[in-house]
Amino acid sequence: MPVDYLKPKGMHQNPAFTQALVVPAGSRLVMIGGQNSVDSDGKLVDGDLGAQTTQALANLKLCLDAAGADIDDLVKVTIYIAGDLDIMPGFQSWVKFAGQPTNPPIVTVLKVLALGRPGVLVEIEATAVLPG
Repeated sequence: MPVDYLKPKGMHQNPAFTQALVVPAGSRLVMIGGQNSVDSDGKLVDGDLGAQTTQALANLKLCLDAAGADIDDLVKVTIYIAGDLDIMPGFQSWVKFAGQPTNPPIVTVLKVLALGRPGVLVEIEATAVLPG
């Protein structure tokens, strides 16, 4: 049984995110911890929010690949942005990464004072669902 993407009546429907969904019993959950803009050598990718988001999403993709999942399996994404940055460069990186999925994940974006490593502007955690 696939994930049931809900479209509650009376709520705004946005093609970039889903309001609610139901994960079927017996599904396997892939929990991906916060991915940021650190490359494979542990070096912080310099640049603006767009460049850092691109690297964080590349890291997210590597985690999905390791679990046998892909972008379409994402059901929940939480994005933390340091400071009071304009989110549009990060959103543009997301669109390049994910395109326009038929069933976008639930998305929460939070602006926080700072992230765990100095210089990091974005951190992305996610949950994907695989069939049981």
